[in-house]
Amino acid sequence: MIAYEIGSIHPQAIPKIVEAMDQCHGTSLQTHLRKYILEPLRSLNQPLPLIIIIDAMDEWRDHPTFIKALALLNSESRVVKFIITNRLNPCASHLPGIDKVSIYTYALGPISREVIRGYFIKYLETVPWADGRKACSADVEKLTELSGGLPVWASTVISLLSHLFDESPPHEILSEIVGSRRQVGGTDTLGELYRNALKRLFPSPDAQRYFQRYFGAIMVIQEALSLYDFSMLAGIPPHLITSIRSALSALQTRYPPPHSEEMIHPAMGLFHLSFLEHVQTTTTENSFAISTFDSHSVLGLTCLEQLVSLSLSSLHHNLTLRAIQHYALMYWPLHVSNGTLRSNDQWLQTEHCSRLRTIPADTQRQWTTLFLKSLIPGEDGSKLENVGEDSMVSTLRKLAHWLGNGSGDHWGFQVACLEVAVRIDGRDPEAWSELGRCYEARGDRMGSLQMLEEAVVAFQRALHLRPDPHPNRGESLNNVAIALRSCYRQNGNSNILVESISCSRQALALCPAPDPVHDRCLNTLASALGDLYTQKGDLKILNEVISLHRDALALRPVPHPDRSKSLNNLACALRSLHEHNGDVGALNEAISLHREALALRPASHPGRSRSLANLAGALQSRHGCNADIVALNEAISLHREALALRPAPHPDRSNSLGNLANALRSLHEHNGDVGALNEAISLHREALALRPAPHPGRFSSLNNLAVSLHALHRYNKDVDSLKECISLSREGLALLPAPHPFCHRTLMILAAALRSSFEQNGAVEVLDEAISILQELLVLRAPGHRNRMHVVTLLVKVLEKRSEANGDDRDRSEIEGLKTELAALWRQHRQGKAKQYGADYSATSDLLQIL
Repeated sequence: MIAYEIGSIHPQAIPKIVEAMDQCHGTSLQTHLRKYILEPLRSLNQPLPLIIIIDAMDEWRDHPTFIKALALLNSESRVVKFIITNRLNPCASHLPGIDKVSIYTYALGPISREVIRGYFIKYLETVPWADGRKACSADVEKLTELSGGLPVWASTVISLLSHLFDESPPHEILSEIVGSRRQVGGTDTLGELYRNALKRLFPSPDAQRYFQRYFGAIMVIQEALSLYDFSMLAGIPPHLITSIRSALSALQTRYPPPHSEEMIHPAMGLFHLSFLEHVQTTTTENSFAISTFDSHSVLGLTCLEQLVSLSLSSLHHNLTLRAIQHYALMYWPLHVSNGTLRSNDQWLQTEHCSRLRTIPADTQRQWTTLFLKSLIPGEDGSKLENVGEDSMVSTLRKLAHWLGNGSGDHWGFQVACLEVAVRIDGRDPEAWSELGRCYEARGDRMGSLQMLEEAVVAFQRALHLRPDPHPNRGESLNNVAIALRSCYRQNGNSNILVESISCSRQALALCPAPDPVHDRCLNTLASALGDLYTQKGDLKILNEVISLHRDALALRPVPHPDRSKSLNNLACALRSLHEHNGDVGALNEAISLHREALALRPASHPGRSRSLANLAGALQSRHGCNADIVALNEAISLHREALALRPAPHPDRSNSLGNLANALRSLHEHNGDVGALNEAISLHREALALRPAPHPGRFSSLNNLAVSLHALHRYNKDVDSLKECISLSREGLALLPAPHPFCHRTLMILAAALRSSFEQNGAVEVLDEAISILQELLVLRAPGHRNRMHVVTLLVKVLEKRSEANGDDRDRSEIEGLKTELAALWRQHRQGKAKQYGADYSATSDLLQIL
């Protein structure tokens, strides 16, 4: 659709769009974005970017996948930009990959009174008033006030006044609306308007009941149907459907596609989301409330009746099916699963259960073949030859498996089949496990906590059906643990993480080596404990993580396909140990493991760039310990290779740019190579351009560029570099102000730059600001903080500068006190480092570069 619009507006782009049509069959969404949108727009060479507007993104079921794919366009803001309206803040969500997308959010406030007033003045003129009784200026002012700045409220009012099928004249409807006592900004402004409109359109109990049946049905139907087919499906006479649809046109905000006006369409495509939410709200005031559960139940039963009534010959000989028959074949599992409860006892009492039992085995087999062929074109059905001999549960599980392995996204059908399977046989742990995996995969993909919680429930049901000493109980415990950890990573609930760890420990105890699940249990427990270490910083926890990763690695000898993952996991844990206590042996082992992992990931391996970055980072840590220039040069070479594997618009390119730039700055600090520093600055600028506000990585890029610019100023006293350093530091602090823990480094950068500014121009007031910043940072880095010494050192130097500039001793007592503390901190620091690194320790390399 977007490509069609581009071609309509810019015919010069059509050749590239046609080229995309030939090349994009079966390719990823990222490829579609590049081929259908980016490359056609690049070919235009327009001076300004094309703006693409997408409204109500959150109403699209698969919007998380689309938003994630937009990372492809991070570096293409000169070519194309998207304006997306959404009720949820994507940056505050847990959508997978959202941190890779450059998004700037704006809160959409109410429309101004002037705009709303102008809207009413214009469109009230179009209302078919009766007897010359029109809206007056006082009515306009009252409507403007009642709207609360909501355009959907205003448009709904105009629609109600213009509705030709209402028995009341427009002036009576207007009088009722402006007579509302609801206060401006009230939480139910729209709700009251919708309630009053529905009462007027459907005044009698019978009319309300038929509205609920009709609207409930269109809320759950999956595709448009003819009036006749919809009448059969919903059990509502055609003449009533026509009457209800005409009445509801007063509340429609969208209209069906051309040439399909006579079809009955799903409600989502016709009505505003606020109205759909209103009719599903169950309150004492809302007599029009609709239960989608009941609606699914009704349609599910009708679909099963259609399935039972089909003759075997019509199925077997591939005779043309009527639309309602095809609908029933496709969607009965979805409606049944959403319109019945999971409890097997309750399922047995439903008509759905009775109807399903009457389906003959031959009909079941033919239905399965048609169902699969409809979803996966080209399927020859040979794999289904013996499916009629299976139970319905087995058939549904096989279908779910094939749908999961087929091309395209059939998750809705897949989960529906499994949901029906667990209703028919609620004591099948395999079906519950498969359902849990289905929900888990969807939850991980979309960042949906609700889906992950459904996965936990399904896995727990499977666990309940596998009591000790069931041979698969350990596997079920591990499944529960993984799903719980996923929930923790979404909501940060520590209790859930503790429960995940408990399940992991039980699973590991039940699956000792050589159990095939043993290595998975080791990794599950290690991952959860890694999260706990990140949260608490407890060395005992980290040591257990390392031990578990060692055990997992031992179970994955060459040529195990996952050995490189285990090598990487253990190496990263050992680097964490080095960062925690300076254990140089742990760092050296981490480097060795990263080298082995890299060797297992040749140039064509998708994880090679990550392994390159991991090894380079570990080598930089070695240089930081002992000024090993060989390690630093190798790190730079590895970062260059990783960057080459991440060309624009790779979503991780900005990370590689920053990594290489930081290594080059370290080279400058080591040997004064100004060429390396200038390249570092250039790379940091490119990374920052890929991270426009409010990209979550922008803060880091601002810091990195500021540090490099300050280093350039120290080298050549360039005033512009210093000014830009200060400006970037202030921007970073605006993004993450104190006391955010990530702001500490930025405060240090700004204070050091202000000190340099004083040395440049002699303005004492900048020293005052630097001292204020450092005193604030001294509170944030209380005694015992591992980086407190850095703050004390810089504060002493800045206080001495101010004392010299002012020619007084008012700071003398503070300076002496800080020097006493600094001497103790420095002595403790030197002793600790020498003990940790021995002959490898270089005191020179440990000096504060920022000074």
